[in-house]
Amino acid sequence: MRIGYGFDLHAFGSLKPLIIGGVKIPDHQGLIAHSNGDVLIHSLIDALLGAAAMGDIGTFFPSTTKKYKNINSRILLKKIWKKIYLKNYFISNIDSTIVAETPKILPHIFLMRSNLSIDLNTDINNISIKSTTSKQIGSIGRKEGIACQSVVMILKDKKNVFFK
Repeated sequence: MRIGYGFDLHAFGSLKPLIIGGVKIPDHQGLIAHSNGDVLIHSLIDALLGAAAMGDIGTFFPSTTKKYKNINSRILLKKIWKKIYLKNYFISNIDSTIVAETPKILPHIFLMRSNLSIDLNTDINNISIKSTTSKQIGSIGRKEGIACQSVVMILKDKKNVFFK
C-alpha cells in the first residue's frame, strides 16, 4: 500500500476555457497555466507520482517545454498512470477536494469522476471528488483562483498484466 498527496493552485485570468477534471465549465474565465490549468488533474498527478515515489508533475512535464503548452491535462494523466501501472500498481482510492468560491463545482462532479475513471481504468466508486469554498478568506476567497488537494492510495498487484 502506497499513499500520495498532491496540491495545485492556479489564478484566474486566462482566455482559455476553464477545465476541471476534464470538464469544460461554461461561462467562466480560465486559469493561468502552461497547460490547460486543470487543477484537479494536476493535484492528482502529483498524488500518484508521490505514492509511486517518482517525483512531481514538473519532473515529467516541465513548463519550459513548448510541446506541453496548452496541452489537455488528461493526456498527461494517462501518460503518468501508464508508467505507474506498468510497475504493477492499481488504484485503491482517490479523494480530491476542489476549493473555489466560483464557479459552482457540484453540478460537474459526476462527469469529473467519470472522466478520471476512464483515464485511470478504475471503477468510478474508487474516486471521490468534493468541493468547498474558502469562506471568502485569502486569494481563493477573493475569487482570484482555484485550488485542489488530492490523496490517493495505490496497491501493488503482481498479477496485474492488463492495460487499456
